[in-house]
Amino acid sequence: MLLCTAPKPKYRFLVFEAWVLDDIISSPVISLSNVRGRGNGAVPTSTSDQVELGLPRAARDLLLFWCTLHAWLALTLNVDDRYRYNIRLHDLQKSQQVLAAKVDSLLTPGSPRSPVNGIPISGRETPSVQPLIDPHAASPSTSVLALGPPLPSVGSPLGSETALPTEKERERALYPSRVILTTYPDQHGIKPYPLVWGAEDPKVRGPVICSRLVSSLKHRNAIGAHSGSYSIYRALAVALGTLSPTHKPAYALTEPPFPIPPVPSWSDPTKIVSFDPWGHLVPQVFRDEMEGKNLDVRPSIAVTRAHIKLSELDEAARRGEIPIDGKIVLKSRPMLNEDRTESSADPGIELVTCKAAVEPVWYLPGVAERFGISESLLRRALFEDTGGMYPELITRPDVKVFLPPIGGLTVYIFGPPEYMRDDTKELTLRVHDECNGSDVFGSDICTCKPYLTFAIEECVRCAQRGGVGVVVYFRKEGRALGEVTKYLVYNLRKRGGDSADKYFKSTEIIAGVKDMRFQALMPDILHWLGITKIDNMVSMSDMKYNAIVQSGISILKRYDLPDHLIPPDSRVEIDAKIAAGYFTSGKKVTEADLFKTVGRTWEEADH
Repeated sequence: MLLCTAPKPKYRFLVFEAWVLDDIISSPVISLSNVRGRGNGAVPTSTSDQVELGLPRAARDLLLFWCTLHAWLALTLNVDDRYRYNIRLHDLQKSQQVLAAKVDSLLTPGSPRSPVNGIPISGRETPSVQPLIDPHAASPSTSVLALGPPLPSVGSPLGSETALPTEKERERALYPSRVILTTYPDQHGIKPYPLVWGAEDPKVRGPVICSRLVSSLKHRNAIGAHSGSYSIYRALAVALGTLSPTHKPAYALTEPPFPIPPVPSWSDPTKIVSFDPWGHLVPQVFRDEMEGKNLDVRPSIAVTRAHIKLSELDEAARRGEIPIDGKIVLKSRPMLNEDRTESSADPGIELVTCKAAVEPVWYLPGVAERFGISESLLRRALFEDTGGMYPELITRPDVKVFLPPIGGLTVYIFGPPEYMRDDTKELTLRVHDECNGSDVFGSDICTCKPYLTFAIEECVRCAQRGGVGVVVYFRKEGRALGEVTKYLVYNLRKRGGDSADKYFKSTEIIAGVKDMRFQALMPDILHWLGITKIDNMVSMSDMKYNAIVQSGISILKRYDLPDHLIPPDSRVEIDAKIAAGYFTSGKKVTEADLFKTVGRTWEEADH
């Protein structure tokens, strides 16, 4: 029990009427009438000068802080001190009134002042000092929501016989412990699971654990959350009651349908720093940790098989440029007419592919080294420039792994996957950064979709020659500036005169930088796949080329985009990039030529 009393009568207005902050949940509210009138700075009428309140946990720290502050002022400040520090009495009274209003709001009928009856927490007791992990919280194998009357699902009708829980009860059921804003290396109960990045043996390397479930919280060795940018939607699902916060997936039958085995680069801590190379094998190599130790370890890579169907590839097959081989290129099944009869139209083709989705898992020392900055600067920048999203980047220097809330990548493999690890086989590669407007919706202001479809065709041809083709699709929309910034740049270009000499400058005016893709991390995926040599690089980017070669992978031949595949309005982009250093085997562009390359205006409706 915490007690704060006024030591000197002359400074009684500085003190919070001798609040007694008792047990947070179980204490009844006592002598509330004694504090009526405190809004104007009045003192209670109780002869003992003590008022006992059972307050919600959220009020405890706030009241304790104010009690301590006011008591200190009462003990140390005289009139001269108050003038010296410009502390006026009415300011302190206003502070009391504000806090009193907050306390009143916490004590309204909608706020629980007694033990919650609707959703009991089995075995829960209120400790006098809150530990890192509530020992009485629900176990990970049992949903907190299942311990009492079920919460209504989204869209369920109201008015059932069972009383619906209040919002406070819902919150307390989901999160029975106090809010844990951050942790510290020497904090009681903290024992991160050992993780040795780059270790050859997965048991020595250890699993990546970022879960906040009770069974895993003290063993967390990574900052952040799984699913990248989709972790926010998971939080919403938990808040809405559609997902149990203690749900643990069952991974039976989810193993990769084709092997991506360890290669030497997996055990080189400098080769792969932007994702977990064991991420697709988690349920297999860390089964003991998941089942025996009840740790919440999750895959960060998923591997599967699929078919790809694109209209551009259908047209290429009709022109005879992509032959149907029955292995990599298949004839599509006939389409149906509206009356469900089989259509006589050419159904086109589809491609057999193996693919892998990869979420980012950053090894911070390696990422910092790759960019040529200190780890402390990297941590500070990630903390400061995300609005302080992850305090443990600052408070937990001992935790070296971070799962950033950003998009990942997808690998598409055409031909036998094992050929990627065979230097004797021909390999064609395209590294493509996302462009939703062009890749999906066919915008002609850039060359992204033409380059992507051309690269897929080249990968298929390589596979049909006995090699393998690989397309890596990164989620770096708008050069990692985002689609909003990209569209603002489009507006500036079209209104300010869309010429090649202004192409990069237009982006800098809006974003402050030309490009934020930072290709230094890009080669990691190639090392994970076991690629050591690229016969055909379908890319004009000097940044991608330099990053790959500097990582130790050789490139024998580079492809630029054939001129006949460049949309007229995207000539501004391609000429500006060639002048800036992009590879080309044909047209040479000088600075003087850039003024002559002009894009279409909005007013040009006719072509």
